[in-house]
Amino acid sequence: MVKSSEFLTVSELTDYIKRKFTVDPYLRRVYVTGQLYNFRLRRGHQYFSIKDEQAVINVAMFAPQFAKVQFKPQDGMKVLITGRVDVYKPRGNYQLIAESMEPDGLGALYLRFKQMVKKLKGEGLFDLPKKPLPLVPKRIAVITSPSGAVIRDIITTARRRDPKVQIILFPSAVQGDDAAAQLVHQIEAVNQIGNFDDLIIGRGGGSLEDLWPFNEESVARAIAASQVPVVSSVGHETDTTIADLVADRRVATPTAAAEVTTPVLTDLLTQLANEKNRLVQVMNGQLRLSQQHLNELTQSYIFQSPERLYQGYEQNLSNLTTKMTAAFQGQLHKLSQHLSQQKMALAHQSPEQRLVQAQHHLKEQTMTLQQLANNRLQSDRQALTTMIKELDSLSPLKVMTRGYSYVSRDEHVISSAEQLKNGDTVKLHFHDGIAQAQIQQTRVEEHKNGND
Repeated sequence: MVKSSEFLTVSELTDYIKRKFTVDPYLRRVYVTGQLYNFRLRRGHQYFSIKDEQAVINVAMFAPQFAKVQFKPQDGMKVLITGRVDVYKPRGNYQLIAESMEPDGLGALYLRFKQMVKKLKGEGLFDLPKKPLPLVPKRIAVITSPSGAVIRDIITTARRRDPKVQIILFPSAVQGDDAAAQLVHQIEAVNQIGNFDDLIIGRGGGSLEDLWPFNEESVARAIAASQVPVVSSVGHETDTTIADLVADRRVATPTAAAEVTTPVLTDLLTQLANEKNRLVQVMNGQLRLSQQHLNELTQSYIFQSPERLYQGYEQNLSNLTTKMTAAFQGQLHKLSQHLSQQKMALAHQSPEQRLVQAQHHLKEQTMTLQQLANNRLQSDRQALTTMIKELDSLSPLKVMTRGYSYVSRDEHVISSAEQLKNGDTVKLHFHDGIAQAQIQQTRVEEHKNGND
């Protein structure tokens, strides 16, 4: 029978098992692959499990080690974990203490790439407005390795197309752990200098690991923040980096980068000559139309027969004169009839003295009437003469011969300074021709009423 003193306590047994795990050389560093199970992101330490078809192992990963994980773990993801086996004494459970973790299957770098693309796309970094490239740049900054073929290809192509353009190299590592920091530093340096028209950033082809600095978040944000338009030339046609997605222009090769940033001067000069010819043709056409319009105005009846302007007034005046003369003659005829009637009535009166007085009075009235009629006729004639003179003075041609003119713009008469603005082209119409002028200054004067 086993004595009670030979029984182990729970703590003693757990300590024994824990020591076995600790001193076992095969359990000090193990490499385990499995599927994440019950993973929930926590602040600080992480506690989860990994499993396969037949077993489950609890995993603990402390905060300093988890901070080094370069991807976002998700439940159900297959991972590769490096760590050691230990026993959690309070519960008597054995667990895997994870020291590092990376995804299995797609590969760590590719998964990090996909997650970074998703993150930056969600922030709208790829949808920012693309800055246009200047047509004729003077200074182009290039960030690349000083010893690679990229800078030589860019310089050769750019100088062949535009010998005047300046290519300034900002040397940087393009792969390795320090490359991302150097790229960010040089992008910021180009923007601080501030007198560059374009910025080319790139390198030759390579593996995903070689191109990884151009997938770093810091590089992507530096490109997006650049005030200088960025042309990305990273890898080959089939390679796509996050720098390509953020840049204002993406090309496949360094030669293509030089081509999109520099024009061929001969082609540009030819284009300018063609544009000049088209402009001259358009201006000649406008001049022909203006001359044709001027000829039409010159041939209009108002310039050919200016008397037509007041012919209507003359006709109205003639009609009024005829009516006035007829009215006066009618009135005179009525007065004559009345006088005859008075003579007949007077003849029937017998007293001779009254007859003599009446005759004398009649003679005076007749003379007065004739005088009044003459005065009235003379007054009417004077008024008629005055009206004719006033009408003649109101003739536009009479007014214009005294130094007056009228102003028009686009065939519309200008009646107020408020209708004009600086730079307008107007026509000044005189009695003997037209002059063209340009408004340099206008001033509108306020007219106050007499009651103000």
